[in-house]
Amino acid sequence: MAKILDKNKKYRFTNDAYVALVVAHIVLGIFVNQIAAFSKLYFIIVTVFFVYKVSTVAKHRIKNWVLFGCAYIVAAEALFRMTDGGIFYEFSKYFVILLMLLGIAADGVSSRSYPYFLYLILLIPSIIVASQTLGANFNFRTSIAFALSGPVTLGVAALYCVDKRLTFDGLMQVVTVMIFPIVAMTTHLFLYNPSVRDVLVGTASSFATSGGFGPNQVSTILGLGMFALVVRFFMKSPTIFLKVFNLILLSAVSFRALVTLSRGGVVTAVLVILIFLMVVVMQSSYKWKARIRNSILFLSLAVATTWLVSSYETGGILEKRYKNQDALGRDKEDISTGRAELFADEFQGFKDNPALGVGASGMKQSRLEEMGRIVASHNEISRLLAEHGSLGIVILLILIFNPLIYRSSNRRNVLFYSFLAFWFATINHSAMRIAAPGFIYALALLNITYEKNPSRRKQLKREAG
Repeated sequence: MAKILDKNKKYRFTNDAYVALVVAHIVLGIFVNQIAAFSKLYFIIVTVFFVYKVSTVAKHRIKNWVLFGCAYIVAAEALFRMTDGGIFYEFSKYFVILLMLLGIAADGVSSRSYPYFLYLILLIPSIIVASQTLGANFNFRTSIAFALSGPVTLGVAALYCVDKRLTFDGLMQVVTVMIFPIVAMTTHLFLYNPSVRDVLVGTASSFATSGGFGPNQVSTILGLGMFALVVRFFMKSPTIFLKVFNLILLSAVSFRALVTLSRGGVVTAVLVILIFLMVVVMQSSYKWKARIRNSILFLSLAVATTWLVSSYETGGILEKRYKNQDALGRDKEDISTGRAELFADEFQGFKDNPALGVGASGMKQSRLEEMGRIVASHNEISRLLAEHGSLGIVILLILIFNPLIYRSSNRRNVLFYSFLAFWFATINHSAMRIAAPGFIYALALLNITYEKNPSRRKQLKREAG
């Protein structure tokens, strides 16, 4: 762990140009907010740039740029959706699939990836069932795409990433790349809604503080940014300036996450950050534990300050939201905001159709018939069981146990448990509405390597000579 935290360790563009890239994305956020058509231009430049890089770089660098491109578009997904920058709503998932397929064409896949071939095959029966059961109120193609684009994104990303060798510095670059578009989105949110107090009228999740878009998705992406900034703070902030700089960014991103009043993304961020800190502390020497404790103290002060400022700006509504109270301080009956009822409904769908389930998007059709409106699932586990039946159980076993089996023989990925926890927590409150959980899951399957000390290599060469 000491060599991981070595303050003299340098790594390429996301280190040398980190501050400049953050500032550039603050400017991009301003442009997105002020110029209506700029988001589409930004989107086009980003997608063309990463496809070009993946298609033209040397073969040994392809995996880096595949992961950079996926990390960037995953983190930018909510921004492009809220500003109508993308070509279509689910584009980010398809872009991740495209880059991963380009990577597979160039690099191939590991022999250890076969469980994810099986996983993808097991998704097919739900399409066949849906072709027989979906009613006239549903467009078959779009319904299938909406239900399965997230799971397919995870499957293709996992196929590519299983046992793919990547240096620890390369992994830190992937995490850092996610920070940049989240900084742009945070800037846009501050400009879109400069006064939180003026728009909050209750303790429900707020579209007004989320850029006019879904608070759950915005909170999830901002929570991912919180995690990425904490990793950067501990792993790649060798100077006081960079530590302060990253704490300021973390405070800004955390503030915007908190004031969405959508708890899922924030709670997930706290969970994965705590797991990350536990792993770092457990793997560190006594000397490094002392340094880490000092950093944790500064982090705690920044977090406490951010909470107090957020509470003040929301007029106390923030505390009531996290206590599951309404604006008048009365306790709400359902802490899950309807998710428990949806889970129970989907579990009943599984019990009624245990073999192959109700088919892709089948539960939405069931709710339309029973409730008179379409309600999408918030929980990927119950959706898998309801729509895939017993095959959903096999799918869940693959997704949960295959990474753990891989981990038993490869313990070098210090972010493994955080990545896996982010995936699991996110699919339990937001299903797979965005590409992030599928991509982050795949990162847990990477084979992380560590470069040897250059001076030691030179010494060995001299001795050999």
